[in-house]
Amino acid sequence: MHDEAMHGETAAPFFSQVYEIVAKIPSGRVVSYGQIARMLGHPGAARTVGWALSACPDSLPWQRVVKADGSIASGGFAGLRRAMLLEEGVTFLADGRVDMEACEWDGAAASEKHPAVAAPPD
Repeated sequence: MHDEAMHGETAAPFFSQVYEIVAKIPSGRVVSYGQIARMLGHPGAARTVGWALSACPDSLPWQRVVKADGSIASGGFAGLRRAMLLEEGVTFLADGRVDMEACEWDGAAASEKHPAVAAPPD
């Protein structure tokens, strides 16, 4: 499934699945948009994950989803997101990106709910 194919009734269940995964990201950890898409079996849907997060419930830890290289997505909340991540103990590189090597969540908890998604090998 690619982003272009995700709309209407197809998007609603996908958005809910995105929210389930985001709710499980532990404090002090981050995950990329593409990683969530792959966890759900839709590796081409990173952009759709972003769309889902733009409409997510306020109670979700949306700040814990970043770009694959650790960059914080631009937009009106980039500064807030960075501040929230710093407060959680997320470390940043000198160039301003999240230190993905230190802070990336492997998604093990998500694979319990979505068995088609295997956590990365050790």
